[in-house]
Amino acid sequence: MPLVDWSIEGPEYVNCNCAWGCPCQFNALPTDGTCRAMSSMRIERGHFGRTRLDGLRWIGTYAWPGPIHLGNGTWQFFIDERADADQRKALIEILHGRETEPGATIFQVFSTVVSTSLDPQFVPIELDIDPDACRAQVAVPGVITSTGAPMKNPFSGQDHRVRVALRSGFEYAEAEYGSGSTAATGAVKLDFKDSYGQFARIHLTQNGIPKRP
Repeated sequence: MPLVDWSIEGPEYVNCNCAWGCPCQFNALPTDGTCRAMSSMRIERGHFGRTRLDGLRWIGTYAWPGPIHLGNGTWQFFIDERADADQRKALIEILHGRETEPGATIFQVFSTVVSTSLDPQFVPIELDIDPDACRAQVAVPGVITSTGAPMKNPFSGQDHRVRVALRSGFEYAEAEYGSGSTAATGAVKLDFKDSYGQFARIHLTQNGIPKRP
């Protein structure tokens, strides 16, 4: 069966428990041996088949007891309460790595190393992501709060701006690395401060990142 044609484009902000730079980005082991993270996105343009996804927001919370590739992870998604029934179904399919070529997106890859998939929550999401400024504010009232900002030079106190490009990736082609702090009190509990933050404009489809012209 052919895959459903889908696409999501927009700004993304991620914060995990690892040190600035995140070893995962360089095929190294996590800073403290475990991986816990929050990811978020505002879909500026998107569709799943004939269902439009423009303007919707989502947040993911994740936890692995060791390196991601060893599996046994847990994830839960928080989906914009404004989504109608068709949009909710579409986002559940995309975020859980379904209707996707194997290995093509971070969602599909993560789906292979998650053993506990918690029910998605449909909630109000407050989200302001500015990849160009390397700043973000994300919240699900009463459940999740996260703030992202540039790294600070410890000597000068000035912003330290770093961009990284991936020749072959399944999440982004280019991203800025910064700093983030997250607290989450839901089923996947998170609590980290001034750890790895990631800011990008992503474009994913059922076949992965579209090839540049």
